[in-house]
Amino acid sequence: MKDGRRFYFAANNEAPRLADEDFITLGFEPVVYPWFNEQLRERVRAVAGDGVIGSDIALASYETTNLSPLRWHLLPGEIARYRELCSKTAAIVSRVLLELKPGIETREIEARICYELHQQGIEPTVLLIAADDRIRKYKHALTQDSKLKHLGMINLCARKSGLAVSLTRYVHFGPAPQELDIKFRASAQIYAALIASTREGSTSGNCYESARRAYESQGFSGEEQEHHQGGMAGYLEREWLARPDGDEVIGSPQVFAWNPSIQGAKIEDTILLQDGHIEVMTTTPDLPLITTRTGDRPCISSGVLIR
Repeated sequence: MKDGRRFYFAANNEAPRLADEDFITLGFEPVVYPWFNEQLRERVRAVAGDGVIGSDIALASYETTNLSPLRWHLLPGEIARYRELCSKTAAIVSRVLLELKPGIETREIEARICYELHQQGIEPTVLLIAADDRIRKYKHALTQDSKLKHLGMINLCARKSGLAVSLTRYVHFGPAPQELDIKFRASAQIYAALIASTREGSTSGNCYESARRAYESQGFSGEEQEHHQGGMAGYLEREWLARPDGDEVIGSPQVFAWNPSIQGAKIEDTILLQDGHIEVMTTTPDLPLITTRTGDRPCISSGVLIR
């Protein structure tokens, strides 16, 4: 409202919980309606009065407005919650990965991850728990009835307080094949190129082009077309994706989740860009790291845990 008043609309069966738990400190006034007689547009008009009403989804008689850029620049409180979310999620992934043994069912791995996340009040929103050939065959290997023999992957997104974190980690039992090592080191170089392009004033198209050139220089030209490279994160797992013609402009402070991949290998972390500095928020110090360089800048990314 122009006068600064704020409202939320809720059915009567949801209104008490929303008032007590979600809106209690936010200064919003409730507009409650019976669940069997929504008439939401009429109620919005009654509150708003005459004039134009904006909406972030297409609704007849409302002016469609893109509100998502308003949430792209994070406030200090959001950054603090984000760090906590990333730290707890990364610790869970690291702990579960270190406990794995050959022969475990991938559904059991998924169950362990879900249990530990929910214990922390974190909601898993994407879970890709895969083993061996399914990792190599599919970019999105949904959890199936299979057992881990040699290569295992935990790839997840999770949310708490609206904010979304993404990360991927791998384990291999026995000496890793040379092909896996080559692909991971190449992915690390591509990841480093994406990190280097993550700077204020750069665009999503610039980031994509950096990744494309890096794939080419590593001998995997065209691989960037097989899966997206990630993009800006926040209240969605990806607020936008890096695309060839992307015109979104990077600002600060903002969060990103890059995920370059070469069939069977992926590097993915959630990072914060603030005051020209990159902070990896999903660090897993108990797991292996790969150090690469872009120009004179070192870049550290996740490697494969060899057991």
